[in-house]
Amino acid sequence: MSQIPFNEPFIAGKELFYIAQAVALGNIAGDGHFTMGCANLLEERYGISKVLMMPSCTAALETAAMLCDLQPGDEVIMPSYTFVSTANAVARLGAKPVFVDVRPDTLNIDETLIQAAITDRTKAIFPVHYGGVGCEMDLIMKIASDHDLVVVEDAAQGVNAFYKERALGSIGHLATFSFHETKNYICGEGGALCINADRFLQQAEIIRDKGTNRQQFFRGEIDKYTWVDIGSSYVPSEITCAFLYGQLELLDEIAARRREIFEDYRRQLIPLEKVGVVKLPVVPKHCVTNYHLFYLLVKDRSVRDQLLSYLKSSGIHAVFHYVPLHSSPKGRELGCDVPLPVTDDVAGRLIRLPLYHGLTADKRAKVVDAIKSFFEKDCSSPSESRQASDGFESGE
Repeated sequence: MSQIPFNEPFIAGKELFYIAQAVALGNIAGDGHFTMGCANLLEERYGISKVLMMPSCTAALETAAMLCDLQPGDEVIMPSYTFVSTANAVARLGAKPVFVDVRPDTLNIDETLIQAAITDRTKAIFPVHYGGVGCEMDLIMKIASDHDLVVVEDAAQGVNAFYKERALGSIGHLATFSFHETKNYICGEGGALCINADRFLQQAEIIRDKGTNRQQFFRGEIDKYTWVDIGSSYVPSEITCAFLYGQLELLDEIAARRREIFEDYRRQLIPLEKVGVVKLPVVPKHCVTNYHLFYLLVKDRSVRDQLLSYLKSSGIHAVFHYVPLHSSPKGRELGCDVPLPVTDDVAGRLIRLPLYHGLTADKRAKVVDAIKSFFEKDCSSPSESRQASDGFESGE
């Protein structure tokens, strides 16, 4: 086991107390005190019209795709540099992901390429806020308005991050959050669907509750509930939400801790950026990140693999990130393998460093010292290059 793991789940405050309280209240199946508490907190904090808690961000994305009324042959524009759930939510309905390239600075979808990707089959745009840095939502929303498209923000990594003082997740017609254990605010597996266009609310409740109108029944709007449409079981356990509520209560404290770690990495690694051996994350001035991840971009894939292997030998578990979806086996099968030079380039050069709540200053120093030591030695020999282990991130 690595001396310094890539991620380490943590207890922030009253999570275990709230789980016990949920059991004592007698409703652990879902939509109880803590499920509603999490939803209300997110709505009030971030100005979201309605939040529906979900068992995962994947479930939220699948619900959002259904709300877009996607039919076989329809198209949805998104980046290829994302977790598989973004595309899977679309493809499972028979629609086609249309991948466009990312920006070389933020690694977000290149908003200037979206217009050219629109056809008469385009129904939606799924921008992904990479690493908690906002996409250029003003232009994306304008394009969507001009072409009558639905915008679904994949804000899996974007909870408590902002674009021009607006919370990620509050800008698109729909948005999704993740509370997977690798994210900033966690409950093991968990997610949320954010609804900012009221026309989607009733249908979202039906899809989430197995295709029934049970939520209307609970509110006293009808005298019985029944099966009214296609849906699934997308209500999370009350136990999960009780744990999450203990984290969401400490949004600011957790954010401050992650900022401390992120900025310490940056301060110590800037000398390597100045000499041109790495490139550090870029956060535009009009964006406020949530410090979800810290990555390095190195010279090429060979250097990346050598550095990952060197860190592993030093007891440090660093990883690369997404394998681009356009060149994946399923992406090729769907006819999505188009030239995306920036995506292919950055995917082969990116390394994510350990970043979690309990990462102490001593451990951060060890990570930085190992990186500096690596670049001080001659790492250009092909004989030293070893294939790194798969760093593909799980969990939406």
